[in-house]
Amino acid sequence: MLDKKTELLEPLLADEVVFHSPVVWTPQTGKALTALYLRAATVVLKDFSYTRQIIAGNHWCLEFSGKIGDVSVKGVDLIQINEAGKIIDFEVMVRPLKAVNAIHEAMGAMLEQMKSSVKPVS
Repeated sequence: MLDKKTELLEPLLADEVVFHSPVVWTPQTGKALTALYLRAATVVLKDFSYTRQIIAGNHWCLEFSGKIGDVSVKGVDLIQINEAGKIIDFEVMVRPLKAVNAIHEAMGAMLEQMKSSVKPVS
């Protein structure tokens, strides 16, 4: 099931958007891959809410909280938009270490599940 909030976010992603995961060092490039990560996050993070925002021109910092199982997650989304209002850079930072480890495990499993459910086009 695709989360409605993610459906609303996807049109805001530029084709060349770069996603920076809190647990994967290599940046992930492209709208489809970024959308996949964001969809997975909507499934694994429960009680998700943005709690604060800081906006400076085309740079946004959105603080959030949520839970994975019994682990509380606190983090920020660092977002940069282009002149057309599309997101070109999306970086996620998370604390504490227990939350980072929970995200690593839960997101890894969810991404594998989502990738395996996508059938290649022939």
